[in-house]
Amino acid sequence: MTAVADLVLTNAQVHTLDESDATAEAVAVRDGDIVRVDDAYEVDFLAGVETEVLDLGGRVVLPGFVDAHTHLQHLGRSLVHADLSAADSPGDCTDLLADAAEGDREWILGFGYDESSWDDARYLTREDLDAVSEEHPVAAFREDMHIAAVNSAALDRYVDEMPDGDVKTDGGEPTGVIVEEAVDVIYDAIEPDAEEMRELLDAAQREAHRKGVTGVHDMVRQSRAPEVYRQMELDGDLELRVRINYWSDHLDALTEVGLRTDHGSEFVRMGGVKTFTDGSFGGRTAKLSEPYADAEGETGQWVVDPEELREFVAEADGAGFQVTAHAIGDEAVREVLAAYAGTDDPGAARHRVEHAELADDEAVERFAESGVVASVQPNFLKWAREGGLYDDRIGSERRERSNRFADLLEAGAPLAFGSDCMPLDPLFGVHQTVNAPEPRQRLSVTDALRAYTRGAAYAGSDEDRLGTVETGKKADFTVLERSPWDHSDDIENIDVAMTVVDGDVVYDNR
Repeated sequence: MTAVADLVLTNAQVHTLDESDATAEAVAVRDGDIVRVDDAYEVDFLAGVETEVLDLGGRVVLPGFVDAHTHLQHLGRSLVHADLSAADSPGDCTDLLADAAEGDREWILGFGYDESSWDDARYLTREDLDAVSEEHPVAAFREDMHIAAVNSAALDRYVDEMPDGDVKTDGGEPTGVIVEEAVDVIYDAIEPDAEEMRELLDAAQREAHRKGVTGVHDMVRQSRAPEVYRQMELDGDLELRVRINYWSDHLDALTEVGLRTDHGSEFVRMGGVKTFTDGSFGGRTAKLSEPYADAEGETGQWVVDPEELREFVAEADGAGFQVTAHAIGDEAVREVLAAYAGTDDPGAARHRVEHAELADDEAVERFAESGVVASVQPNFLKWAREGGLYDDRIGSERRERSNRFADLLEAGAPLAFGSDCMPLDPLFGVHQTVNAPEPRQRLSVTDALRAYTRGAAYAGSDEDRLGTVETGKKADFTVLERSPWDHSDDIENIDVAMTVVDGDVVYDNR
């Protein structure tokens, strides 16, 4: 006799997103695994007296979203400190920071501002932040995390530790705008201890569930997050599958303690090792082959130069680690792919390029031929509309050749979607790419959802247990109030009705 199910989701539109693109009416779950996907009549036979049966009233069931590029610590900070993402002016930012200053924390912090859509489209400065406080150090981080503004109190403490070239000046005086390695100095200064980290990750986990996210690939550096994730799992409080990608400066330690890519537990696994190559378009630090449209002669900067990158890739690959490399400008993408070409089998190792916002035809072909994963962020398309940030930084011609998701998919490259927490919201990203400003690069609803489910699972070597609704896979589901296929012009406004992780309902907003 077949054992009864623990959970049955019925009266639903189940989209498996597998190769067959099959649909069903119901799903049965036992011990955290999917045991049947079928019509409601057949699945009903697995419902026993103690089975939890949820009638979803025709709602859409998808595989749980896997976000292939997150920074949950930073997401948690925006939830615990000042969230500047909705600000539409420097004054809005300073007001939000002033509200945050009412607590008893030493630092006054704000996260996620994006000046590109403001009427007064400029970075925040020390003058702005001095108005918040002249006694406490104040820092406001741009959404891309490569640029920040600090007040005079923070500059007085830390400017001597910052590279001169990363501290912007006017007439020889620091403006308070800092980029790249100077920002890292502030991150080090505000790094939370284990207790605060638990607060941040608890908040981030709740937000992830609210957005239908059941798994993340988290990028961490010199952080208590790995320790806290494991403690949360031991305490029974981790209900999010976390793949930790450690920073390159941890490589020796990772090797010494015997960690390896894909090793770990049900909820916490070792991912790859992450390195930078360049910066961001917002800071004009992404490395381009041709100058920026709004900065004569400037082509960006290397954070890690090509020779150092090749040495690191060879060492990490030789030690058996997946490598995940940040590359935004076309010159940076080209150098990462060249470094991977020097390894035995970059596709088998699931080596990844993070972002790849500007990739030429040769790069697209090399992604496909090598099997290197294009780990990209569809929500960045919010900057690719006419008159947006990309127009300002790289001009209309290159803007139209940015974020080539359809070209990558058509060429046969592995495509994984993530958010970079800008914002963490898969439906926002799916909406952007289904309705991309460049018609040639638009994806179908199915292909966009697959990149946020099975594509992201593949990037984490998890395609055998995650990414589709199939018998034998883990019972991770995202339930939507409306069908994205029926409302393709309004996907970003579809509500998540329920999130299920390992067969447990972790969010219910029906």
